[in-house]
Amino acid sequence: MPPATYKRILFNERPEGDITSTTFRTEVSPFDLKPGEGEVLVQVIYLSLDAAMRAWMRPVKTYMEPLQIGEVMRSGGLAVVVEAGKGSKLAEGDLVTGSVGWREYGVFRSTELRKLQTPPGAETLDWLGALGTTGLTAYFGLTDIGKLKAGETLVVSGAAGATGSLACQMGKILGARVVAIAGSADKCAWLESELGVDKALNYKSPNFKQQFKDAVPHLDVYFDNVGGEILDLALTRLNMYARVVMCGAISEYNARPKGLQNYQNIITQRAQLRGFIIFDYTKQYPEGLAIIAKWLAEGKIKRKFHVVEGIENAPEALPLLYSGGNTGKLYVRLMVVKVADPKVKL
Repeated sequence: MPPATYKRILFNERPEGDITSTTFRTEVSPFDLKPGEGEVLVQVIYLSLDAAMRAWMRPVKTYMEPLQIGEVMRSGGLAVVVEAGKGSKLAEGDLVTGSVGWREYGVFRSTELRKLQTPPGAETLDWLGALGTTGLTAYFGLTDIGKLKAGETLVVSGAAGATGSLACQMGKILGARVVAIAGSADKCAWLESELGVDKALNYKSPNFKQQFKDAVPHLDVYFDNVGGEILDLALTRLNMYARVVMCGAISEYNARPKGLQNYQNIITQRAQLRGFIIFDYTKQYPEGLAIIAKWLAEGKIKRKFHVVEGIENAPEALPLLYSGGNTGKLYVRLMVVKVADPKVKL
């Protein structure tokens, strides 16, 4: 039996700085959802919380249109097909992924969603992490933008986060010396003892800059997730022909960015700074997924799932990304359901 009502969380107002209690509002609607031709009704089971979500709240177009006031909060997620309309390419019980948004149930065109079959060695949540855009971002950022080679020094900021923790591990798999930057002693200990980085540095330490200079005589690839002062510091340690992978700037999403002071080193070291969006690599996803799935099956990639229970807690959970309150990939779990395929783990 379908529920009498279902919840959606709407974008209520544009935050000027930090996300606040009035940024979102919850709407409870009567359950009157029915798929039409070529559509499916899905129950959302997991939502992915990602740093880029703060950028979508600005009233400017980036690589996608800005969120509109009153719109269901945009988010990738995992869902199970509850009912398939006539002509749908999906069937009841299929595990799917797509831009489902902050809602418990929704109707989508079947072409908007992708059916998933979890490979050996992986689990369902990996589709929002190592096997999702997070893992693909780390992989293509390192291999195509960074062109990382064995024996080189890789520095990763935001290293205890979703993308950063995968970039660290992939860097080690590819044979690099990896220096990780995170925001607490516990995170640094996890990066060294569990993920196997060569050195982890706490940027909140009072002598962080000196520690960074001691640990990084030079760097060949800097995987930048934070921007700001740490990016500026990294520019002082560039090796000849170093590559800076501009993945994110989470330290400056809630404030006006500050200018770089050490940019002249880019010239003298003939270095390259290059930004990218993972959707640039859509046609290459199968290649990246095959390699990442192989690493998962071989036990070479570890991951930590930070799961927040209940859609109603999503607005309070999202700011953890910007305060450093999460370790690993941050998710919201709406409901765990058993799907038809017993190979799928939930």
